[in-house]
Amino acid sequence: MLGRMLLTASRSDRLRDFVATAPVTRPVVDRFVAGEGLPDALAAVRDLTDAGLDVTIDHLGEDITDPAQAEANRDAYLALLAAAAPLGAGPRVEVSVKLSAFGQALGPDGHELALANVRPVCAAAAKAGTTVTLDMEDHTTVDSTLAILDELRKDYPGTGAVLQSYLFRTEEDCRRLAVEGSRVRLVKGAYREPASVAHQDRREVDLAYVRCLKILMAGGGHPMVATHDPRLIAITLDLALRNERVPGSYEFQMLYGIREPEQRRLAEAGEQVRVYVPFGTDWYGYFTRRLAERPANVAFFLRSFLPAS
Repeated sequence: MLGRMLLTASRSDRLRDFVATAPVTRPVVDRFVAGEGLPDALAAVRDLTDAGLDVTIDHLGEDITDPAQAEANRDAYLALLAAAAPLGAGPRVEVSVKLSAFGQALGPDGHELALANVRPVCAAAAKAGTTVTLDMEDHTTVDSTLAILDELRKDYPGTGAVLQSYLFRTEEDCRRLAVEGSRVRLVKGAYREPASVAHQDRREVDLAYVRCLKILMAGGGHPMVATHDPRLIAITLDLALRNERVPGSYEFQMLYGIREPEQRRLAEAGEQVRVYVPFGTDWYGYFTRRLAERPANVAFFLRSFLPAS
């Protein structure tokens, strides 16, 4: 129930204004968001890569209303890749994009607009020796996103995509994408979805995650296991042994600011660990979805509003 309330709050302009202007908010947001500007993001990237962690960078932005905003988001990613290239990290620093920020939802031409805008980002990533992962949003975008993925992989075969275990369709999507050269980030899902398309019970979502994980780990692609759950981490390691996978033929992905000791522990044990680093001024929707995912995050946030004792 709390999670659904927070997902509703992620769309509230009134709550957005309150949270954005509350004096105590900034330090809390900084736990989950690397900053509002590119220099902040690059500083976080350097710290993480120096610690032996890989990175995927997300310039936050969604729910745009016109093509000019889509072009601005495209240009922000081009600037990001140009600034990250001198780090010389190659595939250790990739980027994640939300196609809604590239115009996907802008009417009947949104699909083609998003494809046109994301192509130069993939080209810039390839030039820098790295890759792009297409984030997945609500269930209405899945067909369009996977169709764009298919088009991009013709020229940029390293392009990855995100699949969400809470959707009923995802096991079949995993089967289709568990092929040589494919890169799939598996997540549980962080959008409010109707019972007609998605599991509503947390346990059912977890079970679906394991079923999808088994498909990906047994397939020919590169699974990107996005979880902080110790049980799912242990299951992943067991599946790696069963499928004779070595670290680097799969990877763990975790969010910036969450379970940092576990990120370092896995990396020190020889596992490939990639940290999802979001930055930008449009952080509110991302922030509230992170609160919705874990009650501990909500408690951390609410404690920040209490006076120090």
